[in-house]
Amino acid sequence: MFAQEAHRLESCTRRCHVRGVHRRKGRVMRKWWPLVAVCLGSFMLIVDTTVVTVALPVMAGDLGATVAHVQWVLNVYTLALAVMTLGAGSLGDLFGQRRVFVSSLAVFAVASLACGVAPDAGVLIAARGVQGAGGAAMIGTTLALLGSSYRDRDRGTAIGVWSGVLGIAAAAGPLLGGVLTQYLGWRAIFFVNLPVSVVALVPAALSVGDPPRREGARIDVPGMLAFAAFTGTLTFALIRVGGGGGWTSGPSAVLFAVSVLALVAFVLVEVRRKHPVLDLALFRNASFAVIVLCVVATSVTFACLVYTSFWLQSALGLGSLPAGVALVPMALTSFLASVLIGKRLHAVPPRVTIGGGLLLIGAGCALIGFTVDGGSSWYALAPALVLVGAGIGVSGPGTNAAVLASAPPDRGGMASGAMATFRQLGQALGVAVLGLFYLAAAQHPAPGEDVRDAAARGLDDVYLIAAGFGLLACLLAFGPAGRGIMATTARRDPTGARR
Repeated sequence: MFAQEAHRLESCTRRCHVRGVHRRKGRVMRKWWPLVAVCLGSFMLIVDTTVVTVALPVMAGDLGATVAHVQWVLNVYTLALAVMTLGAGSLGDLFGQRRVFVSSLAVFAVASLACGVAPDAGVLIAARGVQGAGGAAMIGTTLALLGSSYRDRDRGTAIGVWSGVLGIAAAAGPLLGGVLTQYLGWRAIFFVNLPVSVVALVPAALSVGDPPRREGARIDVPGMLAFAAFTGTLTFALIRVGGGGGWTSGPSAVLFAVSVLALVAFVLVEVRRKHPVLDLALFRNASFAVIVLCVVATSVTFACLVYTSFWLQSALGLGSLPAGVALVPMALTSFLASVLIGKRLHAVPPRVTIGGGLLLIGAGCALIGFTVDGGSSWYALAPALVLVGAGIGVSGPGTNAAVLASAPPDRGGMASGAMATFRQLGQALGVAVLGLFYLAAAQHPAPGEDVRDAAARGLDDVYLIAAGFGLLACLLAFGPAGRGIMATTARRDPTGARR
């Protein structure tokens, strides 16, 4: 009898232990659902900035349009991101980051479907604009959602993983576009977003919480419109310059002039608003200005990938798929470095990771600039791309953590949207400026140079300029102004509240 009771008690204990283990595993899995949702959404929207690049000629032939016409399939997406990201982040502060994020996922999915079934270039361009609007709302809220969903070491891990996903997505776009276009057709580029959106919607709707909202605040419509006019005209002008329109041509000059006037109007509006869409007081802090410059410097590095792809395909004769494979070392290293640094983020001063990462980026870019020549093959890039990827992975988590620390908890969307906007503008500026140097060398060989030598010289110029940006930002991060980055984050506890 005692043996039966003992056996029954042992069986009950075992069942309770198993249930406890399953419950703990379930809690752990649910804890990371917000990260899964944010990473899936971020991966889609970043990939879609470049995934169509290799498919543009095929799109033009299928839709009966010129390549110049379908270039707007790429440009209108970039334009929508630049114009709407800051406003979307601010709306998240007012109405809830989760609500804005989930709605943007749904918009992105519907727009992706419209892109995939588009019968002509006009419909495709319009749908891409809507897709960009959905992407702007996602990227404008993601960092704030991570900040509200995780604390302490978990926050560092989440930011590290998310930063790594952004790095992989930026480098993987041409590769993924080449694979899908070659084997499934260009429409698959957009259809693949549908299942990913559905998978991301479930954890986003069920497990993502909202940061504190700004009580009593109103939508800053004049500020949003003025900032949209500034970023829209500036990005449009840079797109024209990058496409060969010229810095001083009539349309470009008008666009630059309008962007300056819109910026002045934006500043005048914001200094008088009680609840501005962008708190300009942040820029009085030298450390915040350094963070912005570091974001721009990293974005210029991503702009280099455009001309790296040109060099791989036009000078070396690689197809779109091999050219994408050549960039894998950077993407993989970026992800691994972000995850490793993110786990230790809470114990490392942000200026150390930001400055150290930019030093690696500058060194990697300089290595390409000084070693690539007309006889180089694609694998000559690998060691330098590993350095650049490591730098992006090391600096990304620290930059994002510093951005979160720079704003009050109820303005996380503003800070997130501002950094995403500066990142987008930095990349557009990088493409336009670097394009002048690459094309000047590649299209005008010096006496005694062949086409391959000239293209290599253009690529060297691109990466040496990017190295200069990276090293300058590195010096500022380690300099007197960068000391405030550590002080800013130190004034907050892990929950984001001021001490």
